[in-house]
Amino acid sequence: MKKDLIITIFGSTGDLTARKLLPAITKLYNNEEITDNVKVIALGRRDYDTNSYLNAMQNLTTENLDLTTLSTFVEYYKIQITDVNDYHKFNDYIKSISHTETKHIYYLAIGPEILATVAKNISESKLIARNNINQVLVFEKPFGNSLETAIQINQMLWQYFDETQIYRIDHYLGKEMIQNLMTVRFANRIFEDTWSSDSIKSIKIYAKEKEGILNRAGYYDTAGALKDMVQSHLLQVLSLIAMDAPKEYQSEYIKDEKVNVLRNISFDKDSIIFGQYDGYLNEANIPANSQTETLVYFKAFVNTHHFRGVPFEILTGKALKNKESFIEVTYHTTSEQEKWNLPVQANKLTIKFAPYDGVDLTINSKKPGLKDNLEVVNLSYQMAESVQGNVPEAYEKLILDVVDGHKTLFTRWDEIEASWQIVDQIKQFKKDLFIYKNEDEVMEKIGSIQK
Repeated sequence: MKKDLIITIFGSTGDLTARKLLPAITKLYNNEEITDNVKVIALGRRDYDTNSYLNAMQNLTTENLDLTTLSTFVEYYKIQITDVNDYHKFNDYIKSISHTETKHIYYLAIGPEILATVAKNISESKLIARNNINQVLVFEKPFGNSLETAIQINQMLWQYFDETQIYRIDHYLGKEMIQNLMTVRFANRIFEDTWSSDSIKSIKIYAKEKEGILNRAGYYDTAGALKDMVQSHLLQVLSLIAMDAPKEYQSEYIKDEKVNVLRNISFDKDSIIFGQYDGYLNEANIPANSQTETLVYFKAFVNTHHFRGVPFEILTGKALKNKESFIEVTYHTTSEQEKWNLPVQANKLTIKFAPYDGVDLTINSKKPGLKDNLEVVNLSYQMAESVQGNVPEAYEKLILDVVDGHKTLFTRWDEIEASWQIVDQIKQFKKDLFIYKNEDEVMEKIGSIQK
């Protein structure tokens, strides 16, 4: 039977496929978000049949995979990933199960060291023909490890594919509250009219993790917090917070505004902290002399009309008190507030995206009673309390957007270029590592810099 949708996964025997891709595709299938006339082909070099492959995937994750459903549309296909002849044979098979309008998604869940080989083989075997919008390539970060290597990767991809066929996944952009940022900003008059330096005093973007590096030593020690979190995730969040309203709410216009933010970022070099948690050097497979940072803090500025002078505090780190990711917008006090001889506090808007999605807004209110005492009242919204059923995972949204051809939540090359320029500049000011035992020490260090 000819298929309407074929998703081919390179690196199909890895952790990402087991924990994220297969569960996301299963939910989309069960919820009828994608066609039931779908085939998912898991490519690998191991001697599996489909059943043994699915059982191996179950052993890689603590979540229960819906193996019954997966077995209806998943097929394992053995291939040598470096052998272009195998790609030609595979393309013959793909043609036999496709029609002229079949949507083909090639998902590269592979390491950057073999990306160029796989991309070349896909192109040479004509699995993807340039400018065919029904044949697309999806790949994950890291998008290089510096501006220079990112340029090399991009030029390589453009040699074989059109930009419209390339989907660069940053799973952070698929998080529900990150998707919600533009809605909160532009669909609510109370925020739209106050979203500038006239009303906003400062903004924090924090992504804190309780765990250490777990079993990611091989990747993490070559990346570090700056590349792993700042270059992609947190600069993307910053650009969504600080961007001007686009001319139209279409992908390219939105990306234009995000790029304008990224190209106008400066930072306070004296504020930069590179930290490493005490015990990192004792982790398995970490070199005893490693200088890799597990924490980064710096203060950035967006030199645009709306945000000139507003400090953006960026913090990401491992082995801290709690897993907690949020954006905290602190407003100026008003001239009227300053007339009151009462402990009036600045309003704060907090947008949370880990461990749960939600929005908090603090306001000053008279405390009930006979005296004119004030209290801070928190107006709180938690998404999980208002949603029937489960909130979709990031990969569900991102995979569905690839199927539908929506690119808003995927990064364009000039976004990546601008973010690497920022990160490469920050890297130049890397100082001696600050060794921290706990989050209190980190906050004390940040406080000492700000004095």
